[in-house]
Amino acid sequence: MDAPTLSHAKGEETPPLLRTTIDANLAETIARFPDRDAVVDIAAGIRMTYAEFGAEVDRVARALRAAGYAVGERVGIWAPNSAEWVVVQYATARVGLILVNINPAYRTHELEYVLRQAGISLLVATPAFKTSDYQAMVEQVRGKCPDLRDVVFFGTESWDRLLSRADQVSTEEVQAISDSLTCDEPINIQYTSGTTGFPKGATLSHFNILNNGYFVGEICRYTEEDRICIPVPFYHCFGMVMGNLAATTHGAAMIIPAPAFDPAATLAAVQQEKCTSLYGVPTMFIAEWALPDFESYDVSSVRTGIMAGSPCPAEMMKKVIAAGIEEMTICYGMTETSPVSTQTRTDDSFDHKVGTVGRVGPHLEIRVADALTGETLPRGVTGEFCTKGYSVMLGYWQEEAKTAEAVVDGWMKTGDLAVMDEDGYVRITGRIKDMVIRGGENIYPREIEEFLYTHPDVVDAQVVGVPDAKYGEELCAWIQMRAGAEQLTAETVRAFCTGNLAHYKIPRYVMCVEEFPMTVTGKIRKVEMRARSTEELGLGTV
Repeated sequence: MDAPTLSHAKGEETPPLLRTTIDANLAETIARFPDRDAVVDIAAGIRMTYAEFGAEVDRVARALRAAGYAVGERVGIWAPNSAEWVVVQYATARVGLILVNINPAYRTHELEYVLRQAGISLLVATPAFKTSDYQAMVEQVRGKCPDLRDVVFFGTESWDRLLSRADQVSTEEVQAISDSLTCDEPINIQYTSGTTGFPKGATLSHFNILNNGYFVGEICRYTEEDRICIPVPFYHCFGMVMGNLAATTHGAAMIIPAPAFDPAATLAAVQQEKCTSLYGVPTMFIAEWALPDFESYDVSSVRTGIMAGSPCPAEMMKKVIAAGIEEMTICYGMTETSPVSTQTRTDDSFDHKVGTVGRVGPHLEIRVADALTGETLPRGVTGEFCTKGYSVMLGYWQEEAKTAEAVVDGWMKTGDLAVMDEDGYVRITGRIKDMVIRGGENIYPREIEEFLYTHPDVVDAQVVGVPDAKYGEELCAWIQMRAGAEQLTAETVRAFCTGNLAHYKIPRYVMCVEEFPMTVTGKIRKVEMRARSTEELGLGTV
């Protein structure tokens, strides 16, 4: 009998990897496409060609150098999406400063932690946004951060003062610094969402993120003709790598519809700028298509795009394809892998686009392993998704022990449960830490969630484990109901599941809710759901 095919796959090896820095790559693009749009910030009314963008990047880089910031120092950026954000991203890379992305949703406690942990020398921020007074929050923590030498706020005197120093340093001096950098040096720190304990700073090199942006763009078939609508946040890899770096490696335009996600502003940007690519997590696409006047927007220019962050509902993909966006791709990854490991291809089948997160990207290696033994499992068997190659981070900033736990023999252990099919396509079936162990039985919530989706009145369902004195854990289903439908109860759910699911997989508790707690990047916060379920059901402590 033939040995089973193992859940292991390698990506194609063409085109070759980019072995250059972000700044050198940008210079090539500017030389090729000086007069094409680089950045369009619709809310701010800013439009820059690649030549203009390059000049602004150089100006900010010269100003940073004149202010005394040296290669390897950390510059924090704490702001929503804007043209200035993109300029700072490329200006810091030009002079070898490590950009530290700070989530705009952070409050003083988290801000202080990141400023101190990364040893940030300069913080660039927006003065205020929505209900956040960033200036006031900075004042609260500034005295507790010994490495922080200066703070500048976009659009204020402090920003103008920094820029006024640019003439103290020549372009030639800055170019010499750029030429001295290597692609393997750290250039970016991104803090992973800390669902347990403090967030960890994934440290990424030019080589990591430049190549990931490039290959994601290659799979979307980008050229200088493309115009990418980026409503996802820049502080996250989705915005600054899959968006900005995918654009600048191909000479495409970065279209910024608004500082933060707004469904109407996004569709207006697509129509106004004739965008050819649209990004978002599934909830963003759902919000756009749910607008009462959706039909009034012209999205016919959109050819491709990326949906990532959580699984794409089949009904949503049908709507996207019906709107003419036939080359939409699905990506999967994590901050620690720069981020994308797998992607569907533009010509993949509908089933692949809604049932999988695609197959391995170029120059990468993936496998599904036994979480305990580390052995590669046969195809069709659920295990931990691991990835290896150019995209794996340099490590967690100043956390050697945590790095060693996460990266073993070059393989990044993602903590995600996955299954690989015979064609190498991967389905993510949940998180290892979301797995529920009830009376010794391992239960994967995703299987139950997918069955609950088949109920005609269920819009969405999420299943978590809650404490149980007899079995250790029991199942609690959070359900979003169709408008106007009668709410389900534990009894009606049990009746629906009986005969279709094994008895131990049938949720004991049911909670009908309006929405699920989510991270800013669109991931369901199951840790919060567990805590709230336990409290509301009076089940003691987890």
